[in-house]
Amino acid sequence: MSNQPHQPHDPHAPYEPPGPYGSYPPPYEGQQQQQPPADPYGAYAQGQSSGYGYPQQQAYAQQQQQHQPYQQPYQQPQGDPYAAAHQQQYAAGWDQQQHYAQQQQQHQYQQAMQAQQAAQAQHAQQAMQAQQAQQAQQAHPGPQTGRPAAPQPAQPGPAQPQAAQPEPARPMTAAEKARAEGRPQIVDPGLQPAALTAALAALLAATAPLGEPAVAVVVALLQAVTAAGWFRLNGMWPARQGIALAFLGGLAADAGLLATGRVYAPTVIIGTLGVWLLLVIVLQLRSHASADERMYGLTAAVASTAITVIAAGYLAAIAESPDAVVVGAAAVAVGTLARALPLPTPAAVVLGLLAAAGAGVGAGHLTGTGTGTAAVLGLAAGACALVGLRVAAYDYPSRFVHMTAGVALPLAAAAPAVYVLGRALV
Repeated sequence: MSNQPHQPHDPHAPYEPPGPYGSYPPPYEGQQQQQPPADPYGAYAQGQSSGYGYPQQQAYAQQQQQHQPYQQPYQQPQGDPYAAAHQQQYAAGWDQQQHYAQQQQQHQYQQAMQAQQAAQAQHAQQAMQAQQAQQAQQAHPGPQTGRPAAPQPAQPGPAQPQAAQPEPARPMTAAEKARAEGRPQIVDPGLQPAALTAALAALLAATAPLGEPAVAVVVALLQAVTAAGWFRLNGMWPARQGIALAFLGGLAADAGLLATGRVYAPTVIIGTLGVWLLLVIVLQLRSHASADERMYGLTAAVASTAITVIAAGYLAAIAESPDAVVVGAAAVAVGTLARALPLPTPAAVVLGLLAAAGAGVGAGHLTGTGTGTAAVLGLAAGACALVGLRVAAYDYPSRFVHMTAGVALPLAAAAPAVYVLGRALV
């Protein structure tokens, strides 16, 4: 570059591209050959004050840019087509890299979300299967037949806590099945046990005119069925010691009544109860069962012994009035059959009471007992029989209970009423 002063650029002159970067003068070379004004800021200030400062400022700026080229970034000349194409290719490649990176990130995010959803679905399916298995076990706890399903291979995925498998339950009782199926849990014995009760009552009425020895046989049969049925009614079977002890108590009461006569009948019955209750307590104290089981056994043994001994009241009533035994037995037989008819419970109870009273009146006409006395005795005996049937129907008992307690309890429960009212009215 020459040392001539800088000339402003002519816009009409043809464009001449600058040479290579090495053709530029070295730094500060122009400053050594041509010094800038001593006070450029003063000239700038003078230019502003005089109104002609703008051309001077433009000229000074062009001169400074020309003498300091290393301070500006290198730019490709506008007339170079290769540089423009290279720049466009570089920009396109950068955009493609950015787009590819975004696609990779989006694909990885979608894979993570799909894996998480699959794990959640698998966990929900396992929980649902465990719940369905538990519900099926509760609905049908009995042993199920069929081949077990083959184990399925484990699916890959995040480890999930396995649901606890329900333990196999014991077989359901009749009361539990009735509760699960929505059926009533208290079922009356029915017509067949009622027919057996009527047959036993008829046998008692038929042997009443024959005297105490004949009646004692029927009473002993009634006491045996009562002792066995009460233990089974309370869910205790077999209970041979308790059943035997209760039955022996009834036989002891029968023997005492036969030996002493009608005057000492209450003393014999109460004394037998006292002695046998003491024996029951001693028997339960010797048991090695748990405290709860001993308490259950003591309760069942005491109740069974009391009912079995009280059934001897028919034998005591024979000594007072055989006609009272006939009226009471007839009322129990007819009232039990009427109560067993398939009617609503309130209607069946009312019908049973009326039928017992009517049967007592009919038996009173046969024996010569007064109508009013026979009706009262028959109504009382029928009410006690219905109470015995209600006790035998407690908590959906089994068929064996219906054939023992359901047969004996109506007749055994009526024994105190027959003895007391027979002694007072007949």
